[in-house]
Amino acid sequence: MIYVVIAFLWISICLYVITGGADFGAGIVELFSKKAYRDKTMTIMSKSIAPIWEANHMWLIIAVVILFVGFPTIYTTVSTYLHIPVVLMLVGIIARGTAFTFRNYDAVDDSWKKIYTQIFYYSSLLTPFFLGIIAAATISRSIDTDAKDFLNLYVFSWLNLFGVSVGFFTVALCAYLASLFSLQEARFSDSLGIMIKKARETAVYVVVTGLLVFVSAHYSGIPLVQWIFSKALGIVVISLATISLLFTNEAIKKKHFIMVRGLGGFQIIMILVAATYQHNPNVILFTNGTHLSLFDEMAAPKTIAALGWALLLGSVFILPFLFYLLMSFGDQSRKFKVSHTERERDDAPPKNEDDDGILIDKES
Repeated sequence: MIYVVIAFLWISICLYVITGGADFGAGIVELFSKKAYRDKTMTIMSKSIAPIWEANHMWLIIAVVILFVGFPTIYTTVSTYLHIPVVLMLVGIIARGTAFTFRNYDAVDDSWKKIYTQIFYYSSLLTPFFLGIIAAATISRSIDTDAKDFLNLYVFSWLNLFGVSVGFFTVALCAYLASLFSLQEARFSDSLGIMIKKARETAVYVVVTGLLVFVSAHYSGIPLVQWIFSKALGIVVISLATISLLFTNEAIKKKHFIMVRGLGGFQIIMILVAATYQHNPNVILFTNGTHLSLFDEMAAPKTIAALGWALLLGSVFILPFLFYLLMSFGDQSRKFKVSHTERERDDAPPKNEDDDGILIDKES
């Protein structure tokens, strides 16, 4: 049953990165959009994340519960030595959800909407940044349990060059996912060209920040290249992730946007496999050379068995309704886009065509 629990833990983290990444990325894409078409970007992004902006946190909750119940030592270590970035990430999640709700559903349209929007933007940026920092700290051997002062125990364990670079990489991934996922929603609007350009721009950011991660790892003495490329599996998954970028671009040109979403999720899975397979099942690596393993730190067998059955039975009830939620919002989004396009067709600004023959606004 331990393998069932570990599988649910990995899948939960993976799905949170994909759905939560697209969620956080919506605010990031809005933040870095030109003011001339930021309103259009906001409309597309709001409809794009409608099915998942709250439901995606289910996967984070499941992962936390699994760690708390099934691997208490690992949970305690993360919540102790990385409590600062964990708290900042959680504050960001709360602030972002609250700001999104009031920005979109507040009955009074006043100056507070601008404040909610700014909170939404910067919490969307900071939350995945600290999520990346936490992930980097667990594998970078920067957690020094033998340190005697506060800074080395609780600050420099995560605040370092490698952690910051992984944080930027995570932010870029979220913006990339949000751009890809938004294309399906934008297909009925005049903003499709804008969102396609965003998808291509963010893909470049992912590549650049990914290279930054490798450079910072080399500078920090972290054998990241060896971890990923020393075995065939690492070479295969990185190759597949790279090749899928080309397929993604082709799918965008042909307007196969459901396939685009699938390829985006596939790329995230390949990146996570490449980052974790080499030292699996060791999930936290310490400065002194020791580590915490999922097998060594698991709870009592009866606890693991009960947790495994709870996860299996829970998935039977949860997953069908989650799928229904996504499908329901998808249908409503399509109706919204059709009616929205019809209403604004007569007042639409002059259009031009980009190199791919996609209609875009001249102002963009």
